[in-house]
Amino acid sequence: MNLFTDWQITGLAVANIQDFVRLLQFPFMQRAIAGAVLMGILGGLLGCFVTLRQLSFFSHAVGHAALVGVALGVLLQLNPTWMLLPFSLVFGVIVLYLIDKTDLASDSVLSIVLSGALAIGVILASLIKGYRGNLMGVLFGDILAIDNTDLILTLLVLIGSSLFLLSTLRQQILLTLNADVAQVQGIPVQLYRYGFVVLLSLAVAVAIKAVGVLLVNAFLVIPASTAKLISHHFTRFLVLSVIIGSSSSFVGMMVSGMFNLASGPSIVLVQFLVFVAVFIWIKLTMKAA
Repeated sequence: MNLFTDWQITGLAVANIQDFVRLLQFPFMQRAIAGAVLMGILGGLLGCFVTLRQLSFFSHAVGHAALVGVALGVLLQLNPTWMLLPFSLVFGVIVLYLIDKTDLASDSVLSIVLSGALAIGVILASLIKGYRGNLMGVLFGDILAIDNTDLILTLLVLIGSSLFLLSTLRQQILLTLNADVAQVQGIPVQLYRYGFVVLLSLAVAVAIKAVGVLLVNAFLVIPASTAKLISHHFTRFLVLSVIIGSSSSFVGMMVSGMFNLASGPSIVLVQFLVFVAVFIWIKLTMKAA
């Protein structure tokens, strides 16, 4: 009985691999894998600064507020992607401005703005009649639906982020460690802060189509957090975060294709399992030492 079951499992696995190889021949699957890897690199790059600057809740708020932009796009009969990008950008800048100009704690401001944006988004969504596939895609993601325009947008955000962060890496590190010292040394702190928020908002916007509002924050937080467990040296931390983000996205797409699972959640699940494995490995290594 056990032997028969093993043969069944083996046959199923072979069938799945063969189906996945055939699936790779389709352009939509090739675009999805390319998009996942690009978003993994982007998430790993920005995620380092997100985690160190404690901006994970900020990206979470921007992601959830994106529902308003998409609902507006559907109501105005415009491409939701083209509404999502400017709305996320404006929302992120406004939130940072409110944090700077009020005496409230940043998490309080984020909670208030997030709650208001969600309320507006739900009300706008209730006004949409008929098919609501765009809204479902925003909530849960559909990486198989990304097109060449999405790939180009993701690549442009990745190039912009790389140029901005890597060309000013020393200043960015100092700003991350101590903003007051950076200000004293003549670094344009506000310019760099708002520049990073613009890139972060755009990254969240382009990643939403792949993993959805509910999971977009994982792209930014989990790979960087996993890399931080391994190394505290910033350069290695940055490189590891990018590697983990891109490779876990690729593996997640393979798992999704072979077992016919939702792509976005599969990627995030792989990232989560890698985090757990690294955490256990480090704890066991520390005990052995």
